[in-house]
Amino acid sequence: MILAAKYARENKLPYFGICLGMQIAVIEFARDVAWIPNANSGEFDEQCADKVIDFMPGQSDEIDKGGTLRLGAYPCVIAPDTTMRRCYGTELISERHRHRYEFNNTYRTVLQRAGLTLSGMSPDGRLVETVELTDRPFFVGVQYHPEFKSRPNKPHPLFLGFVEAACARV
Repeated sequence: MILAAKYARENKLPYFGICLGMQIAVIEFARDVAWIPNANSGEFDEQCADKVIDFMPGQSDEIDKGGTLRLGAYPCVIAPDTTMRRCYGTELISERHRHRYEFNNTYRTVLQRAGLTLSGMSPDGRLVETVELTDRPFFVGVQYHPEFKSRPNKPHPLFLGFVEAACARV
């Protein structure tokens, strides 16, 4: 998965990472662009020194994780001049989540300086909901599950944006 994200990034191919797909894109970007060679997720390596993806705020290794998923709809504020804003056409969205691991805020500054755009945030600014490379037609990772809102006769705006970007390459 990390090699696929790297290939898409290096070759400027459309990339759409959903939940784990976003996390993979962040790990790959941290390793290869931000020069954090040991970047990983706490889900894959609990002993990793550079967990760019880790438990949600307030969780730790000492608690039972049975009921700690972030489930249901949560609001997200979309940054202007981003692929996300272009696809949604609005500043505030609500999308459904089902995950436990999040973007680790400790790495925000270093990843942004390296060129990663944090294009969607929780309204209080605590949680990174979406990332992207804005210098591409479509390289987007979202922490949530847009497939829950997509229908054959009414596709989700991110699926439309991804397919449009893929078709433009032909």
